[in-house]
Amino acid sequence: QVQLVESGGGLVQPGGSLRLSCAASGFTFSTAAMSWVRQAPGKGLEWVSGISSSGSSTSYADSVKGRFTISRDNARNTLYLQMNSLQREDTAVYYCAKAGLRPTGQGTQVTVSS
Repeated sequence: QVQLVESGGGLVQPGGSLRLSCAASGFTFSTAAMSWVRQAPGKGLEWVSGISSSGSSTSYADSVKGRFTISRDNARNTLYLQMNSLQREDTAVYYCAKAGLRPTGQGTQVTVSS
């Protein structure tokens, strides 16, 4: 079955950086477009970024454009999200998911606070 395990979250000060990882198994990762989504406290799911199966095409929500970078390593079945210049508004649980589908993993908590 599809398994997506997110990691790399934590507590970071405003302006700091984190790199999230998502280990995928149970499906052919290299043929799947993938996304990162997040859920802030008391809010619904918000799409953050997407990447094509080859990694050649990426897209970002306006709120993170220029600060976040999505990438993937198909040889390692792993999706990444490099987050720079973090802001308090980025505080959320971050999930990876197959593009267009709801996340199925536990997510990883990112807290931006001084």
